Amino acid sequence: MTFTITTFSTPFGPFSAALTSNGAVVATAFGDVGALRGRLPRSIAVDFREDAKLTAEVRRQVQEYGDGRRREFALALAPLGTDFQIRVWRELAAVPYGTTCSYAELAGKIGSGPRAVGHANARNPICLILPCHRVVGASGALTGFAFGVALKEQLLAHERRADIAAA
Repeated sequence: MTFTITTFSTPFGPFSAALTSNGAVVATAFGDVGALRGRLPRSIAVDFREDAKLTAEVRRQVQEYGDGRRREFALALAPLGTDFQIRVWRELAAVPYGTTCSYAELAGKIGSGPRAVGHANARNPICLILPCHRVVGASGALTGFAFGVALKEQLLAHERRADIAAA
């Protein structure tokens, strides 16, 4: 499969995205193309190409998020996963900006167990846009994040600051 990619700077470090030929986001990563490749299933052969025009909208929206001017993403998404994973990822999209929910709360919404939701959350290929960073442990503790708990805290703090500034 061939995906169009982009890597650009954000306040949180480099960010990469892979898109289908029609512009739907397949995967994102904090980091370079190597980090992005790790977000895609190993079972598919992947080629990357660059196209600044096709990737302009994802760059714009992520940069607006980083600037505190965007709370929701309006991008076509095409995550690669099982039906269950996709159900979990759809619920991630419903977690409001500046808030968190627990794995148990998310599991209750789809009628599953917290561990299964945690595993699906960990495999979310479209970080930030599908906000897996907003899912926390039952006690509110920050639990794993593919790009490190420090970045998870930075993203949550960014959303809290932007919420305060908007009030």
